[in-house]
Amino acid sequence: MLIGIPKEIKDNEYRVAMTPGGVQALAEAGHAVRVEAGAGAAIGFSDADYRAAGAELAGAPADVWQAELVVKVKEPQDAETPRLQSGQMLFCYLHLAAMPELARTLLAKNVTAFGYETVTDAAGGYPLLKPMSEIAGRMAPQMGALGLTLPYGGNGTLLAGVPGVWPGRIAILGGGNVGMNAVRVAVGLGAQVRLLDRNAEKLRHADERYGARCETAFATADEVARAVAQADVVIGAALVAGRRAPHILTRAHLRAMRPGSVLVDVAIDQGGIAETSRPTTHSDPFYVEEGIVHYCVTNMPGAVARTATLALTQATLPFVLALAGHGIGAAAEDPHLGKGLQLRNGEIVYPGLAEDIEKPR
Repeated sequence: MLIGIPKEIKDNEYRVAMTPGGVQALAEAGHAVRVEAGAGAAIGFSDADYRAAGAELAGAPADVWQAELVVKVKEPQDAETPRLQSGQMLFCYLHLAAMPELARTLLAKNVTAFGYETVTDAAGGYPLLKPMSEIAGRMAPQMGALGLTLPYGGNGTLLAGVPGVWPGRIAILGGGNVGMNAVRVAVGLGAQVRLLDRNAEKLRHADERYGARCETAFATADEVARAVAQADVVIGAALVAGRRAPHILTRAHLRAMRPGSVLVDVAIDQGGIAETSRPTTHSDPFYVEEGIVHYCVTNMPGAVARTATLALTQATLPFVLALAGHGIGAAAEDPHLGKGLQLRNGEIVYPGLAEDIEKPR
């Protein structure tokens, strides 16, 4: 099968869907791989590296999009959707619940679309979402700390504090992969950390691992409101795989926070957890609304693209090999890959996605 790997064009997105090592594995399996020239140059993967791994280099994006299977990182951008072809397979992060217009375009194009974010594993986890969630979670306290500085609209609080001055408070809403990785870094920064979730086992795990360095609370409405009002940084880490993120924070929650505090909404690629959240980019990551600094970048791991690409290829390669070897039939042979199938034959096949796309927010 011909596999196309385009250069990402989303704002400051330097990840690439396959490392040269991943390309070599595909080539050794008998597949033709066409990589757009310069796709990995920014993170140290040269065109020569890809050519040596067995790839054909394409100078024009259109040549890559002629492939039967297009593997990329982020969802197709406006400049890319005209290149989609009927019957083509697409494998990438889709997050269509937050982008109904893109979903309708893919349906009209009759694209068979698999989303990284809904592929599962035997343990019930999301193995292709996990590495990027880990990265975004570890980045979130850093971005919160940056947002607190005066040049970005913050109130000038140092999360780590200094001798004689209390450290700042971080409230983390959600104890999944994003949340637990955010806890890890937040604790390392020396901040006062609070983790809220509705899963007692996740809270117990955090308590056993971090003890008094991380306070935990069941995420009732009252506890969320109290934690948010007292926080210098709030990290939104709630997830419903393949569907819109739950709206947890209203404008009233933000008005109760101290002006110049920060919301880092890691769930923004699924629509965000706050009424005030809207997508931003690495070029212009922060904005202030209701007196609160918002960081809502939809491709956070793109800022550390080399690490992210290495982690992503390790996770996706077995599934790419399956799709390349068996086509759409791979979804039936592997039910975990089958969970990634979201669109086929002009129809939405992922449960709940159609409801989210049609439902106003």
